[in-house]
Order: sequence, then structure tokens, then C-alpha cells
Amino acid sequence: MIEVTEATATAGALDRLSDEGVSIWLDDLSRKRIASGNLAGLVATKNVVGVTTNPSIFQAAIGSGEGYEEQLADLAVRGVTVDEAVRMMTTADVRAAADILRPVYTATGGRDGRVSIEVDPRLAHHTAATVAEAKQLAWLVDRPNVMIKIPATRAGLPAITEVIGLGISVNVTLIFSLERYREVIDAYLAGLEQAAARGLDLSTIHSVASFFVSRVDSEIDKRLTALGTDAARALKGRAALANARLAYQAYEEVFAGDRWTALAGAGANRQRPLWASTGVKDPAYKDTLYVDDLVAPGTVNTMPEATLDATADHGVITGDTVTGGYAQARADLAAVEALGISYDEVVTRLEEEGVAKFAVAWQDLLDAVTKSLMSKGVDAE
Repeated sequence: MIEVTEATATAGALDRLSDEGVSIWLDDLSRKRIASGNLAGLVATKNVVGVTTNPSIFQAAIGSGEGYEEQLADLAVRGVTVDEAVRMMTTADVRAAADILRPVYTATGGRDGRVSIEVDPRLAHHTAATVAEAKQLAWLVDRPNVMIKIPATRAGLPAITEVIGLGISVNVTLIFSLERYREVIDAYLAGLEQAAARGLDLSTIHSVASFFVSRVDSEIDKRLTALGTDAARALKGRAALANARLAYQAYEEVFAGDRWTALAGAGANRQRPLWASTGVKDPAYKDTLYVDDLVAPGTVNTMPEATLDATADHGVITGDTVTGGYAQARADLAAVEALGISYDEVVTRLEEEGVAKFAVAWQDLLDAVTKSLMSKGVDAE
């Protein structure tokens, strides 16, 4: 057996990550990235096998205007509403990215080669509207490798079940708590059962559950810093990894149970854990922390390009860094609680803030597009 040293682990870090069963997805998309060949290049040279988007990503891309001028002019001539304009631009980008990734989708039997697009974040607390939006997005993109992102809010859970039950693949986003994560898995399984009852081919339905990482450390570290004790400082940078590792334990447990076994026998696919928000927020931490320390088979890590480049340059991939750490993970979260920091309060706050941040980004995008349409002589409604 070859000993894995830091030097050998760093060499070909992206290859090693893929070999460990981690799918590398890019957490970014823009018209420029598509048109320049950058996305195709990342697929060809940096093991990228999927793309995720969110309202903040589109706000940054379309808000800049770069690459969207011609389409904006056409939309202005047609006199479309700002909401329609935004949807036409975002779905065009996702459709083009899906075409670039189609060979990966084919080669992996639909497991990867996926591009995610999110429902309007203003609908996060409205089940029926979320379902209707998901169906509309799937129709607009019209590619088999699209995934519709639905937030894991209380209202989002039944929407996940209904959309999966219609045979639409779903990326469940904004998951912070272990309890909510188990509810997300349950919603997925219920959706598969509905799809089976409709006679749909379960093998064509895929899903990932996006468990957010760095934001957990940001919130808990802030509270640990405020406490200022040695015990508090020693726990900084540990909560997010602990939370994610225990999520993977939950994944292992549920997808070994009898309910799953029956669905698997009908051809169903596991809902893979996806590590999101993997760019570090604290510059004191190594920039590949949430990649190197969250390696486990059957997972997805969606990275901003800076994190992807950092991993390629100096990531240290030493094998599975998740499944052997469950006891320590429980101890770390218990130690945080023992200092008076409420886990439940933190994850609830993060969910609420996550939904609010995406809604603000979406409104900023609408405002920017409204301004562009009006500058072309159109009164956007």
C-alpha cells in the first residue's frame, strides 16, 4: 500500500478528490464564462462535472451587463416585464451551461453533468407557488440535466415532495440544521414514492441536498469570539465541519434503511449530500478547509472558482475525512452548546438570513434590469 504523504496528496488534488467519490461542481455561472469557453475549459481540465447558481450569482453576472446587452435590447423591444426579462436571461445561461455539460451527464448516467437554477426566492414560504415555479423553470430550460433548486424552508418541504413526485430533479438548498436535513431526505423519499405511484421511471430522478458549511462557522465563531475564553477560542472553526459530518452520518443511516431499500429496488437514486458555501469566510483558515476536511464517497462539493483554484494548487486530499469523525463532531457541537451557544437558535437564524439575502439579491437584480430596460425606452412593469 502506498503511503499518502502531504506531497502526494497535493499532487493532482482534484483528481484525488474525484477518485474519492466527490463530484466537483462550480458554484458560479455567467454569460461571459459560457461564451469565452471558460466553463468548457474547467470541465476539460479541472474535473468540474456540474454547476450551481443562486440569486446572488445571477445578480453579480447580469447586474454587470457584460454579455447580456444584445438580449436586453431584444427584450426591451418586445416590451417584456422585468420578471420575464430576468427569467429569459437566467434560463438561457442555464440552458447553455447544460449543453456544455451534456457529455458529462451522458457519461455518468445522469449522476453528474447537472446545472441548477433556483426558484424565485420571494416564493420561499409559499408551497404552491414554489411548485408552479419549479415546473415552469423545468419547462423553460428544457434540458434533462437541469436541477431545480428549492429552499429547505418549512413551506419548501412539501414542494420538494411534489416536484420530485412529478419526475423533476431537485437541488434542495439552504440546509443548515441536522433536523431539517432529515426532513429533506424524508421529503425526497416521499416524492419518489409518489413518482413510483404515478408509474414514473425512478432512475431518471436525481437530487442533491445542499448543506451549507462556512456560514455555520461564521455565526458560531462570532459568538465564540464574543465569549473570549480559551475554551471558546479552541472551538473556533470546528462547528461547521462537525455539523456537516453528522449530516453525512444521517445520510448513511437513512439510505441503509428499509424504506430506501424498497425504492432502490425500483431503480431510485440516492439523494447525495452537497457541501455548499465552501469558500472560507475567515482568512485565518486555510482556503481549502471545507474541501480537504469534507471528503466522503457519494458527495458533491460545489466551489467558487477561487476555492477550485486553491484546491488544484495546494489542496491536501488524504482520503475520507468524514466517516471516522462522528464522535468528535458530536463532542464539538456539545462543547459549543455547553458554552451557552444555542445550536437551534443559530441554524434557525442562518436559514432566515439565507432566504432574506437571496431575496435581496434577486430584488437588486430586478432593479438593475429595470434600469437597463428603461434606458432602452421601455417602461418595465
